[in-house]
Amino acid sequence: MPTEKKQKDISLKNNKILRVAVIGCGSRGTRYARLASNLPEQYALVAAADPVSERVEQIRALSSDSGFKGYPDAAALLEDRPSADVVMVCTQDDDHFEHAMGAMEAGYDLLLEKPVSNSMEEVVAIEQKAVELRRRVVVCHVLRYSAFYLKVKQLIDDGVLGDLVSVHAAEGVGAWHFSHSFVRGHWAVMEETSPMILAKCCHDMDLLHWLIGRECRSVSSVGALNHFKADHAPAGAPERCHQGCPVADDCMYNAKHYLEESGKGWLAMVYDRARTASDGEILQWLETSPWGRCAYRCNNTAVDHQVLAMGFDGGISCSFTMTAFDTGRGIEIYGTKGRLKGGEFVHRSGGVDIIVENHQGETLEKIDFEDHGGHLGGDEGLVDSLYARMVCWSVDDVLAEFRQVVHGHRMAFAAEEARQTGTVVFS
Repeated sequence: MPTEKKQKDISLKNNKILRVAVIGCGSRGTRYARLASNLPEQYALVAAADPVSERVEQIRALSSDSGFKGYPDAAALLEDRPSADVVMVCTQDDDHFEHAMGAMEAGYDLLLEKPVSNSMEEVVAIEQKAVELRRRVVVCHVLRYSAFYLKVKQLIDDGVLGDLVSVHAAEGVGAWHFSHSFVRGHWAVMEETSPMILAKCCHDMDLLHWLIGRECRSVSSVGALNHFKADHAPAGAPERCHQGCPVADDCMYNAKHYLEESGKGWLAMVYDRARTASDGEILQWLETSPWGRCAYRCNNTAVDHQVLAMGFDGGISCSFTMTAFDTGRGIEIYGTKGRLKGGEFVHRSGGVDIIVENHQGETLEKIDFEDHGGHLGGDEGLVDSLYARMVCWSVDDVLAEFRQVVHGHRMAFAAEEARQTGTVVFS
């Protein structure tokens, strides 16, 4: 059987180009579409749907297809059924189920943004539908495709660390990022969207399951919303930042930071005119926008810290920490022959991305990746690898990988149940 690379080369020589439609043209949909447009020998952008017409036009501008079609929403696209092989579903979490099911029933394979759904029942239903209709479903767990985590996986699978004993991983969301997305933003009220461990950390659950290569059997978890609450608001702080806050000049969460160049990148995710509007227009928009509220006076419920303890088949233990008050991901893996430490925490302190040592204290490898790109290069890796999964892999192999993703979602839902009930959840 040809290797994946050889299969891909054969497909390219046969001029097999995947025709792609995009549903949801926000930051992620536009990001994937842009990366696909950079690979014209693999992809052609043929259609896009979004309620904001300017976003559809951004995708049209990336397309070289003269017959490109734009639609006002997913329903219009799926009813018209443009000639496409793959639909990228990049809408809000609540809409994934409807759009994924509709696209599969309309005959399309999927690139599906994470999480698969806010409900485990809907995740299972999507998997069952994919199996029933023989549809390929690839989920945007982009970190799997990054050079960093591919190298970690290789070191484990090559036996460099010996048999795995325990793993610890951490994700620092970043205080500003947390305030933007999980205090003021779309994922602030977990009862209306997703719990934090799913919305932000399903990447990490997927990675841990994939790296360890065993199924998770038990989860316990603690965590809470400690800081971003009214009782931590500065004295005299109003409901909105523009209303004369006495600590505005010193507050790192002041909404006026959206006027700064670094802040406009965040603002562009939620305000389409962030790059073209004047400062006055942005301030006026913030006066009524959720992103203009005091970070201590919102209706947010997403936890700002959470810790998991997990047991995997084979007696492997694993812990995971999510916090709003650090930045970057890190991982420590302990095996019978050696240990690995890596990630952004290690890079900041040691100048390299991965350090591998044996139990005599000798350094076996130091590895650094010069160009990380989006999500440690995972955005680029996902879009490039999508071609092989859609053209070269069998449907059964793609569905087997999707089953792994479903298990990672089970871990996240189990962790939230454990946090809320104070119990150990067994799967």
